[in-house]
Amino acid sequence: MLTIERATYDAIVAHAMRDHPDEACGVVAGPAGSDRPERFIPMVNAAGSPTFYEFDSLELLQLYKDMDDRDEEPVVVYHSHTATEAYPSRTDIGLASEPGAHYVLVSTREAFDEAGGNIDGPIEFRSYRIVDGKVTEEDVTVVDQLPVHEAPHS
Repeated sequence: MLTIERATYDAIVAHAMRDHPDEACGVVAGPAGSDRPERFIPMVNAAGSPTFYEFDSLELLQLYKDMDDRDEEPVVVYHSHTATEAYPSRTDIGLASEPGAHYVLVSTREAFDEAGGNIDGPIEFRSYRIVDGKVTEEDVTVVDQLPVHEAPHS
């Protein structure tokens, strides 16, 4: 199950809406081994495409260096679908390289009309685990605040 703060959920949805009709993409990092999505990091879709996303390789390299310096890992890897349901495509499954991450898909297909005007239709927000090409949908719980994280005792 993915537990995510309302502010992070809202930020992911806002990014998807802002980038429509192109797919949006990004990461929510958290302390290594914690499964806590804490730091929202919107990324540039280098493909600039309504049907495909691609992280900019230099931006991604910098992100991984930054996460390593902070002892973080990608807890959520997200992107949007602008014309299809929030379910991983074959390409998405092939790109899934973080077995511990939650893969969040946001579909904006019903939020806009054919001319690209925002009609405030429903947004789909779904999360999956993708390991070795196997897709498993998981529940999403949105909370006002993540529970207080206790540091391990040494």
